[in-house]
Amino acid sequence: MRRKLVAGNWKMHGSLAANQRLLEAVREACGEPGGAECVVCVPFPYLAQAASVLGGTPVAWGGQNVSEHDSGAYTGEVSGAMLRDFGCRYAIVGHSERRSLYGERDSQVAAKFQAAQRAGLTPILCVGETLEERNQGATEEVVGRQLDAVLNNAGVQAFAAAVLAYEPVWAIGTGHNATPAQAQTVHEILRARVAKRDEALAGSLSILYGGSVKPANAAELFAMPDVDGGLIGGASLVAEDFIAICSAAANA
Repeated sequence: MRRKLVAGNWKMHGSLAANQRLLEAVREACGEPGGAECVVCVPFPYLAQAASVLGGTPVAWGGQNVSEHDSGAYTGEVSGAMLRDFGCRYAIVGHSERRSLYGERDSQVAAKFQAAQRAGLTPILCVGETLEERNQGATEEVVGRQLDAVLNNAGVQAFAAAVLAYEPVWAIGTGHNATPAQAQTVHEILRARVAKRDEALAGSLSILYGGSVKPANAAELFAMPDVDGGLIGGASLVAEDFIAICSAAANA
């Protein structure tokens, strides 16, 4: 049975003082073994703080991005080995904001996925379609293309040490909300696509939902058979909300 996982993506938010309160609250509420696995993906400057507060607890931390390069003259980039130096276990790759705002291509996302794994990190691979693509009936084509770019480069066995996240771009901060049934449909498509290459691995692959998960809808989403947790944006910045979502996952 797949263990539920909830990963908070703080994006470009935080301060030392605010982070301390948030991390301490998460540590106290989610720091007991068992239940869902909880992860916080914090901005790079705050990795040391996350490690200090969360070290020795079951709560994991990770980066929101990682370079496709292991080292070199790449000003402003952060390698997987650097993330590992700060105790990271996870790295988000292919987030919709990286794709849309910074022009990351499917091939680059695949390279980042592999770079994360070379450094011993578990990549959280994000895939998802825009509202225009959904309205055109292209959801399966888009998420399939994004997933295949990694499957074809890294191989299906790489997903034994990876997490997949479906984030419908059209349901993030737009006022549109995906129903649990809509989320389940795409998660089922993604799992079936992996199963064509390795059925057993597909059955053990964790697929998170990342489209405006809140305490009010978390339990219903996590009850779906192919939804194994959430990639949480805004709600991960509010301690009581993130804790409630982690609790919903633990009880799903």
